[in-house]
Amino acid sequence: MRTWPVLERASAGCARNWRVPPALWIPSVLIVALYSLFVMRASAAELVPNGIERVLAGDHRSDRNRARDVYRHPKETLRFFGLRPDMHVVEVWPGGGWYTEVLAPLLREHGTYYAAHYHIDEDTHSFYRKAQRNFLDKLAKRPDLYDRVVVTGLLPPHVNMAPKDSVDLVLTFRNVHNWIEPGYEQAMFDAFFAALKPGGVLGVVEHRAKDGISKRDMIRSGYVSEAYVIDLAHKAGFKLAARSEVNANPKDTKDHPRGVWTLPPTLRSGWLGGDDRERYLAIGESDRMTLKFTKP
Repeated sequence: MRTWPVLERASAGCARNWRVPPALWIPSVLIVALYSLFVMRASAAELVPNGIERVLAGDHRSDRNRARDVYRHPKETLRFFGLRPDMHVVEVWPGGGWYTEVLAPLLREHGTYYAAHYHIDEDTHSFYRKAQRNFLDKLAKRPDLYDRVVVTGLLPPHVNMAPKDSVDLVLTFRNVHNWIEPGYEQAMFDAFFAALKPGGVLGVVEHRAKDGISKRDMIRSGYVSEAYVIDLAHKAGFKLAARSEVNANPKDTKDHPRGVWTLPPTLRSGWLGGDDRERYLAIGESDRMTLKFTKP
Protein backbone atom coordinates (compact mmCIF):
# COMPACT_ATOMS: atom_id res chain seq x y z
CA MET A 1 0.00 0.00 0.00
CA ARG A 2 1.25 3.45 -0.88
CA THR A 3 1.32 6.03 1.93
CA TRP A 4 1.00 9.67 1.00
CA PRO A 5 3.30 12.25 2.55
CA VAL A 6 1.63 15.41 3.81
CA LEU A 7 2.76 17.18 0.67
CA GLU A 8 4.15 15.80 -2.57
CA ARG A 9 6.83 17.74 -4.39
CA ALA A 10 7.09 17.77 -8.18
CA SER A 11 9.98 19.61 -9.72
CA ALA A 12 10.26 20.93 -13.20
CA GLY A 13 13.49 22.73 -13.84
CA CYS A 14 14.04 25.22 -11.05
CA ALA A 15 10.33 25.56 -10.26
CA ARG A 16 8.83 23.66 -7.32
CA ASN A 17 5.10 23.07 -7.08
CA TRP A 18 3.49 21.71 -3.93
CA ARG A 19 0.16 19.93 -4.00
CA VAL A 20 -2.03 18.20 -1.44
CA PRO A 21 -2.62 14.54 -2.31
CA PRO A 22 -6.29 13.76 -3.14
CA ALA A 23 -6.65 11.52 -0.09
CA LEU A 24 -6.01 14.53 2.15
CA TRP A 25 -8.31 17.01 0.45
CA ILE A 26 -11.31 16.51 2.77
CA PRO A 27 -9.25 16.44 5.99
CA SER A 28 -7.41 19.55 4.83
CA VAL A 29 -10.65 21.39 4.14
CA LEU A 30 -11.98 20.43 7.58
CA ILE A 31 -8.81 21.62 9.28
CA VAL A 32 -8.99 24.95 7.46
CA ALA A 33 -12.68 25.34 8.33
CA LEU A 34 -12.13 24.55 12.00
CA TYR A 35 -9.16 26.91 12.16
CA SER A 36 -11.21 29.67 10.53
CA LEU A 37 -14.02 29.14 13.05
CA PHE A 38 -11.53 29.28 15.92
CA VAL A 39 -10.00 32.49 14.57
CA MET A 40 -13.43 34.06 14.08
CA ARG A 41 -14.50 33.19 17.63
CA ALA A 42 -11.22 34.41 19.08
CA SER A 43 -11.53 37.65 17.11
CA ALA A 44 -15.11 38.12 18.31
CA ALA A 45 -14.03 37.62 21.91
CA GLU A 46 -11.20 40.10 21.49
CA LEU A 47 -13.62 42.68 20.08
CA VAL A 48 -15.79 42.67 23.21
CA PRO A 49 -13.62 44.84 25.52
CA ASN A 50 -12.97 47.48 22.86
CA GLY A 51 -16.57 47.33 21.68
CA ILE A 52 -17.93 47.79 25.19
CA GLU A 53 -15.61 50.73 25.81
CA ARG A 54 -16.83 52.43 22.63
CA VAL A 55 -20.46 51.82 23.55
CA LEU A 56 -19.97 53.05 27.11
CA ALA A 57 -18.48 56.26 25.72
CA GLY A 58 -21.34 56.74 23.25
CA ASP A 59 -23.42 59.91 23.14
CA HIS A 60 -26.63 57.90 23.55
CA ARG A 61 -25.92 57.39 27.26
CA SER A 62 -27.05 59.98 29.80
CA ASP A 63 -24.75 61.37 32.49
CA ARG A 64 -27.03 59.71 35.04
CA ASN A 65 -26.47 56.29 33.50
CA ARG A 66 -22.74 56.80 33.09
CA ALA A 67 -22.50 57.56 36.81
CA ARG A 68 -23.60 53.99 37.55
CA ASP A 69 -20.68 52.39 35.66
CA VAL A 70 -18.38 52.61 38.67
CA TYR A 71 -20.78 50.42 40.67
CA ARG A 72 -22.03 48.07 37.95
CA HIS A 73 -18.77 47.31 36.11
CA PRO A 74 -20.43 46.50 32.77
CA LYS A 75 -17.24 45.69 30.85
CA GLU A 76 -15.89 43.29 33.45
CA THR A 77 -19.32 41.75 34.12
CA LEU A 78 -20.11 41.02 30.48
CA ARG A 79 -16.65 39.58 29.88
CA PHE A 80 -17.11 37.29 32.87
CA PHE A 81 -20.36 36.00 31.39
CA GLY A 82 -18.60 35.35 28.06
CA LEU A 83 -20.47 37.81 25.86
CA ARG A 84 -19.51 37.85 22.17
CA PRO A 85 -20.99 40.17 19.51
CA ASP A 86 -22.22 37.20 17.45
CA MET A 87 -24.39 35.74 20.21
CA HIS A 88 -28.16 35.48 20.61
CA VAL A 89 -28.75 37.14 24.00
CA VAL A 90 -31.81 37.65 26.20
CA GLU A 91 -31.87 40.36 28.84
CA VAL A 92 -34.60 39.67 31.38
CA TRP A 93 -36.73 42.60 32.52
CA PRO A 94 -34.45 45.36 31.17
CA GLY A 95 -36.43 48.03 33.05
CA GLY A 96 -35.49 51.49 31.79
CA GLY A 97 -32.79 50.07 29.53
CA TRP A 98 -29.55 50.67 31.41
CA TYR A 99 -27.93 47.53 30.03
CA THR A 100 -29.91 47.82 26.78
CA GLU A 101 -27.74 50.84 25.98
CA VAL A 102 -24.72 48.53 26.10
CA LEU A 103 -26.02 45.23 24.77
CA ALA A 104 -28.16 46.35 21.83
CA PRO A 105 -25.40 48.26 19.99
CA LEU A 106 -22.87 45.47 20.66
CA LEU A 107 -25.13 42.79 19.22
CA ARG A 108 -26.77 44.82 16.46
CA GLU A 109 -24.61 43.76 13.51
CA HIS A 110 -23.79 40.11 14.15
CA GLY A 111 -25.99 38.89 16.99
CA THR A 112 -29.52 39.19 18.36
CA TYR A 113 -30.67 41.09 21.43
CA TYR A 114 -33.96 40.02 22.98
CA ALA A 115 -35.39 42.46 25.51
CA ALA A 116 -37.71 40.24 27.57
CA HIS A 117 -39.80 43.03 29.08
CA TYR A 118 -43.10 42.65 30.91
CA HIS A 119 -45.90 40.65 29.30
CA ILE A 120 -48.78 43.02 28.59
CA ASP A 121 -52.44 42.07 28.29
CA GLU A 122 -55.81 43.37 29.51
CA ASP A 123 -55.03 42.26 33.08
CA THR A 124 -51.57 43.82 33.34
CA HIS A 125 -50.98 46.33 36.13
CA SER A 126 -50.51 49.97 35.06
CA PHE A 127 -46.96 49.98 36.51
CA TYR A 128 -45.86 47.36 33.99
CA ARG A 129 -47.71 49.06 31.15
CA LYS A 130 -46.02 52.40 31.82
CA ALA A 131 -42.58 50.81 32.19
CA GLN A 132 -42.85 49.01 28.88
CA ARG A 133 -44.20 52.09 27.12
CA ASN A 134 -41.26 54.15 28.35
CA PHE A 135 -38.86 51.44 27.22
CA LEU A 136 -40.37 51.32 23.72
CA ASP A 137 -40.21 55.13 23.50
CA LYS A 138 -36.51 54.93 24.35
CA LEU A 139 -35.90 52.45 21.54
CA ALA A 140 -37.83 54.54 19.03
CA LYS A 141 -35.65 57.60 19.66
CA ARG A 142 -32.49 55.89 18.40
CA PRO A 143 -33.30 53.55 15.51
CA ASP A 144 -29.64 53.62 14.51
CA LEU A 145 -28.92 51.66 17.70
CA TYR A 146 -32.16 49.90 18.61
CA ASP A 147 -33.96 49.10 15.36
CA ARG A 148 -33.08 45.41 15.59
CA VAL A 149 -34.02 44.88 19.22
CA VAL A 150 -36.53 42.03 19.59
CA VAL A 151 -38.97 42.94 22.38
CA THR A 152 -40.78 40.00 23.97
CA GLY A 153 -42.97 39.57 27.04
CA LEU A 154 -42.11 37.71 30.23
CA LEU A 155 -44.42 37.56 33.24
CA PRO A 156 -45.50 34.11 34.45
CA PRO A 157 -47.49 32.25 33.31
CA HIS A 158 -46.42 33.94 30.04
CA VAL A 159 -42.80 32.82 29.69
CA ASN A 160 -42.06 32.57 25.95
CA MET A 161 -39.28 35.14 25.94
CA ALA A 162 -37.38 33.52 23.03
CA PRO A 163 -37.66 30.36 20.92
CA LYS A 164 -36.88 27.18 22.83
CA ASP A 165 -33.21 26.07 22.83
CA SER A 166 -32.22 29.07 20.70
CA VAL A 167 -30.14 31.54 22.73
CA ASP A 168 -26.52 31.54 23.86
CA LEU A 169 -26.80 33.79 26.89
CA VAL A 170 -29.56 34.87 29.28
CA LEU A 171 -28.81 37.82 31.56
CA THR A 172 -30.71 39.13 34.57
CA PHE A 173 -29.53 42.14 36.56
CA ARG A 174 -30.98 42.88 40.03
CA ASN A 175 -34.32 41.21 39.36
CA VAL A 176 -34.58 38.05 41.43
CA HIS A 177 -35.84 39.84 44.55
CA ASN A 178 -38.85 41.06 42.57
CA TRP A 179 -40.04 37.52 41.87
CA ILE A 180 -40.04 36.07 45.39
CA GLU A 181 -43.13 37.69 46.90
CA PRO A 182 -45.43 36.87 43.93
CA GLY A 183 -43.98 33.36 44.00
CA TYR A 184 -42.83 32.90 40.41
CA GLU A 185 -39.06 32.90 40.87
CA GLN A 186 -38.79 29.21 39.96
CA ALA A 187 -40.95 29.69 36.87
CA MET A 188 -38.54 32.39 35.72
CA PHE A 189 -35.48 30.19 36.08
CA ASP A 190 -37.31 27.37 34.31
CA ALA A 191 -38.02 29.78 31.43
CA PHE A 192 -34.33 30.73 31.22
CA PHE A 193 -33.38 27.07 30.98
CA ALA A 194 -35.94 26.43 28.23
CA ALA A 195 -34.71 29.33 26.08
CA LEU A 196 -31.00 28.47 26.25
CA LYS A 197 -29.19 26.13 23.92
CA PRO A 198 -27.37 23.19 25.51
CA GLY A 199 -24.09 24.69 26.68
CA GLY A 200 -25.67 28.11 26.98
CA VAL A 201 -24.98 30.47 29.89
CA LEU A 202 -27.20 32.15 32.47
CA GLY A 203 -25.66 35.23 34.09
CA VAL A 204 -27.19 36.50 37.33
CA VAL A 205 -26.35 39.72 39.18
CA GLU A 206 -28.37 40.24 42.37
CA HIS A 207 -28.30 42.15 45.66
CA ARG A 208 -26.50 39.76 48.02
CA ALA A 209 -27.90 39.07 51.49
CA LYS A 210 -26.03 37.79 54.49
CA ASP A 211 -26.07 34.02 54.95
CA GLY A 212 -29.06 32.63 56.81
CA ILE A 213 -31.53 35.35 55.84
CA SER A 214 -35.20 34.31 55.91
CA LYS A 215 -37.42 34.44 52.85
CA ARG A 216 -39.55 37.08 54.57
CA ASP A 217 -36.51 39.31 55.10
CA MET A 218 -35.44 38.82 51.50
CA ILE A 219 -38.81 40.16 50.39
CA ARG A 220 -38.64 43.06 52.85
CA SER A 221 -35.03 44.09 52.19
CA GLY A 222 -34.50 43.28 48.51
CA TYR A 223 -31.35 41.31 49.38
CA VAL A 224 -31.29 37.63 48.35
CA SER A 225 -28.90 34.92 49.55
CA GLU A 226 -26.56 33.25 47.10
CA ALA A 227 -27.75 29.87 48.35
CA TYR A 228 -31.34 30.74 47.41
CA VAL A 229 -30.40 31.79 43.87
CA ILE A 230 -28.16 28.75 43.34
CA ASP A 231 -30.96 26.45 44.53
CA LEU A 232 -33.40 28.01 42.04
CA ALA A 233 -30.90 27.49 39.24
CA HIS A 234 -30.14 23.90 40.23
CA LYS A 235 -33.85 23.03 40.38
CA ALA A 236 -34.24 24.39 36.84
CA GLY A 237 -31.40 22.14 35.63
CA PHE A 238 -28.43 24.53 35.61
CA LYS A 239 -24.90 23.88 36.86
CA LEU A 240 -22.98 26.59 38.71
CA ALA A 241 -19.92 27.33 36.56
CA ALA A 242 -18.26 30.27 38.32
CA ARG A 243 -18.61 33.13 40.77
CA SER A 244 -17.15 36.62 40.50
CA GLU A 245 -16.66 39.38 43.07
CA VAL A 246 -16.59 42.08 40.40
CA ASN A 247 -19.81 43.62 41.78
CA ALA A 248 -19.00 43.17 45.46
CA ASN A 249 -19.21 46.14 47.83
CA PRO A 250 -17.75 45.54 51.31
CA LYS A 251 -19.08 48.92 52.49
CA ASP A 252 -22.64 47.65 52.27
CA THR A 253 -23.77 46.53 55.74
CA LYS A 254 -27.17 45.35 54.40
CA ASP A 255 -29.06 46.57 57.46
CA HIS A 256 -30.57 49.77 56.05
CA PRO A 257 -33.98 51.08 57.18
CA ARG A 258 -35.55 50.76 53.72
CA GLY A 259 -33.56 47.77 52.56
CA VAL A 260 -31.57 47.96 49.36
CA TRP A 261 -33.70 50.89 48.21
CA THR A 262 -32.05 53.05 50.88
CA LEU A 263 -28.87 53.03 48.78
CA PRO A 264 -28.25 54.80 45.47
CA PRO A 265 -29.59 55.14 42.92
CA THR A 266 -33.02 54.95 44.60
CA LEU A 267 -32.12 56.64 47.92
CA ARG A 268 -35.79 56.70 48.95
CA SER A 269 -35.43 60.46 49.27
CA GLY A 270 -38.67 60.86 51.17
CA TRP A 271 -37.18 58.86 54.02
CA LEU A 272 -33.66 60.26 54.19
CA GLY A 273 -32.42 63.49 55.71
CA GLY A 274 -29.34 65.33 54.47
CA ASP A 275 -26.81 63.59 56.71
CA ASP A 276 -28.24 60.15 56.04
CA ARG A 277 -28.30 60.78 52.32
CA GLU A 278 -24.60 61.61 52.26
CA ARG A 279 -23.83 58.53 54.36
CA TYR A 280 -25.62 56.22 51.92
CA LEU A 281 -24.09 57.93 48.91
CA ALA A 282 -20.68 57.18 50.44
CA ILE A 283 -21.58 53.48 50.64
CA GLY A 284 -22.55 53.35 46.97
CA GLU A 285 -24.75 50.75 45.32
CA SER A 286 -25.42 47.39 46.96
CA ASP A 287 -23.11 44.43 47.45
CA ARG A 288 -23.95 41.99 44.64
CA MET A 289 -23.42 38.38 43.73
CA THR A 290 -22.33 37.67 40.16
CA LEU A 291 -23.04 34.05 39.25
CA LYS A 292 -22.49 32.17 35.99
CA PHE A 293 -24.53 29.02 35.30
CA THR A 294 -24.48 26.65 32.34
CA LYS A 295 -27.15 24.47 30.74
CA PRO A 296 -25.77 20.92 30.33
